[in-house]
Amino acid sequence: MTSGTPGSPGTPDGPEEAADPVKGSPVSTPAPTGPAAGGSGRGFTRPKPTVVTEGTSRPEGGGRAASGDAPAPARQWPLLTVLGLTALGLLVVGTDPFPQSFRVGAILVGGALLTGAGLRRALPSVGMLAVRSRFTDMFTYGVLGALIVLLALMVQPGPWLRIPFLEDVLHLTVT
Repeated sequence: MTSGTPGSPGTPDGPEEAADPVKGSPVSTPAPTGPAAGGSGRGFTRPKPTVVTEGTSRPEGGGRAASGDAPAPARQWPLLTVLGLTALGLLVVGTDPFPQSFRVGAILVGGALLTGAGLRRALPSVGMLAVRSRFTDMFTYGVLGALIVLLALMVQPGPWLRIPFLEDVLHLTVT
C-alpha cells in the first residue's frame, strides 16, 4: 500500500487503476461506497466518460424544418403538426362529444400518422420527425396509419366499411 491523501489512487479508499485493453492507458474505476465498504450506502459513483461519441450522423432529412433564426417550435412544425392531430384525435375519443366519436378520433390518429408519412416524403427536412431513413419512416408511418384508419372504419357496432373476406376470416377464428 502506498501512502497518500485519502481518495488518491493507490490508497485503500481511492479508485483502483486498471489498464484499458483498447488504448493501454489506465482507466480509473470507482471504489465501492456501500455499507460493506464503510460508506454511506449509496452504491457506486459513476466515473466521468473517457470517450466522447463523435461522428453520429442525423437521419436523412433530420435537419431543421425552418431556418436557425426561427424559434424552436417553428423549426419543428412537421412534428408539432403530427402531434397536434394525434392530440386532437385523443381528445375527441376521451371527451366523447357525440355517438361513435371513438371512430372519428381513431381516424384522426391514423390520419396524423399518414400526414407524417406524407410530410416525410414531400419535405427535404422535417426536423425531429425524421427518426430512421426516409423510406423506413414513410413505410412505418404509412402502414401504421393505414391500419389504424382501416380498423377504425371496420370497428363494431355499425361499421362504416365492410370487407367480406375479413368477416369470413373472423368467423373461422371465433366459431
